[in-house]
Amino acid sequence: MIILAIDFAKMKLVRYLLLPVVPIYYLVTWLRNMFYDLGWKSSTSYQIPIICVGNLSVGGTGKTPTIEYLIRLLSQDYKVATLSRGYKRESSGFLIADEKATVRSIGDEPFQFYNKFKDVTVAVDSNRRRGISNLIDKKQPDIILLDDAFQHRKVKAGFNILLTAYDKLYCDDMVLPTGDLREPKTGAKRANLIVVTKCPEALSEAEKAIIKKRLKPLPNQDVFFSSIEYSQRILNEKKDLGLNELKDDTFTLVTGIANPKPLKKYLKHKGLKFEHLNFKDHHNFTDDEILSLKKKNRILTTEKDYVRLLPYFKDSDALFYMPIEFKIEHSKLFEEALASFLKT
Repeated sequence: MIILAIDFAKMKLVRYLLLPVVPIYYLVTWLRNMFYDLGWKSSTSYQIPIICVGNLSVGGTGKTPTIEYLIRLLSQDYKVATLSRGYKRESSGFLIADEKATVRSIGDEPFQFYNKFKDVTVAVDSNRRRGISNLIDKKQPDIILLDDAFQHRKVKAGFNILLTAYDKLYCDDMVLPTGDLREPKTGAKRANLIVVTKCPEALSEAEKAIIKKRLKPLPNQDVFFSSIEYSQRILNEKKDLGLNELKDDTFTLVTGIANPKPLKKYLKHKGLKFEHLNFKDHHNFTDDEILSLKKKNRILTTEKDYVRLLPYFKDSDALFYMPIEFKIEHSKLFEEALASFLKT
């Protein structure tokens, strides 16, 4: 843990030293957006509904639970497909998940979608235009959900949902490499909806009003607030335990996500004792790390990390994950906004 803390401090220092690069990055990304806005660079539109879920930052805003929420909402009435880049996968090109799919072949988040939603087509392709065309040709979906594609301007999604985390709003950030924004804050104008994610349970109306004012949405942009509800149980392939069963025990929390702070806070609020091993987002565990983890009596991790770690724990019941549920305030209004788009 000390080594991880030192590495984080070094990374933070390097990012501040790169502050002079920020104006250059800002200008390049601003010009790129302007070229698309003016039509000097072309975007492809499609006849079927394309819904993009993305953010301005490099991660940690809750795209995966948002996509899962949309799948549950829309798959009742539509034939839904998801298209992701498949970050850190060992394959290339266009792939549709099937029984041979693994985390390594399609990436952790798409594999999680495939594992949970068998009636939904899950595809990956870093070239979103090619991926959409292949999905339309091969699967004829009614709707395509684009995962993390807000900056993919070559595709003109019909509906853009922009996420920003409550504890790190894009209005308080700056562009890379010192900040975490992939593009200037002005990019938010492309969103149809803005969702403030990972909000605390008792968020007052006054604070919501302050956040809306700081985000400065356009007149046509609605702002919604969402939260993550953690399960009272932890699961694996063999067992289903209540959180209260961990109170007289210690365990190891393993995270390879962009922002583990809300999960840590929740577990501490429950009075649980644990050590935390924090890895980078989408971390591919080394053999030495796996050997070290196998020495732990009990490991709790996120669902995304669970699908990466499970192949190494097939003969063990020490690995658990905690399910989460995405909850959005004024869900009826959110659903009406989607329904209005789908009718056009």
